[in-house]
Amino acid sequence: MDNKTNLSDVTFLILVRLDSIDRLENILEITRFLSSNFKTNVWVAEYSSYNNGFLKTLLDKSIKYTFTEDHDPILYRTKFLNQMTLTAESSYVAIWDTDVIAPIDQIIMAVELLRNDEADFVYPYDNYFFDTSPILRKLYLQERKIELLEQNTKKMKEMYSPNPVGGAFLANLNAYKEAGLENEEFYGWGLEDGERCVRWKNMGYKIQRVTGPLFHLSHGRGVNSVFHNDDQHLLKKKELKNVRRNTCISFIQSNNEQIKTL
Repeated sequence: MDNKTNLSDVTFLILVRLDSIDRLENILEITRFLSSNFKTNVWVAEYSSYNNGFLKTLLDKSIKYTFTEDHDPILYRTKFLNQMTLTAESSYVAIWDTDVIAPIDQIIMAVELLRNDEADFVYPYDNYFFDTSPILRKLYLQERKIELLEQNTKKMKEMYSPNPVGGAFLANLNAYKEAGLENEEFYGWGLEDGERCVRWKNMGYKIQRVTGPLFHLSHGRGVNSVFHNDDQHLLKKKELKNVRRNTCISFIQSNNEQIKTL
């Protein structure tokens, strides 16, 4: 009997660069979790200097997989996520990091808030974004029971507290586009999660959070998981300050011009 919840009006967009075995294991588990619990659309887009074929071979055939050759060592997340979003055809999208997982009920609740027009953007967790630790990650991958993670949060480290806004969010696709999508002034890993949330608030969008945690499956930190350049970090902080000053309209006009060239 198929007990999957129908989320066919949602597309999970997962951008990935495989820089470790941990990352490969994580993306395989995250996509397995989503496809085994939901009737939904999952798109994994890999960007790398060459295609070794591993990920495409290992992913479930129900997962949409694309590969783009990219020789830049820094993954231009905001630009590539915008490219993915602009081709999405579902009513809602979930911008989902490679290594995160949320309990099933929280994902369902997030989608219901969007469907009922109670929110334009939803974080499928509230105040707690936990890094599992390598040990608990290994146990989870062996057991494949998210309850194991939920029962061991006291052994985990909180990420980006208080009020974390990274990892995953779900959005009404039209609202996401109207709000300017991702800010392409942010290049690489950094402050884009905070900027995005501040911009939505300044523009008056309805933002909700679902009670419960989000889990990050631990992995080694490569160049795309740290601030890669002091100058870039300063530019990102400046961009965040600009948005906090409510310069959203000029941002959207500028960002839309960039997106038109994609």
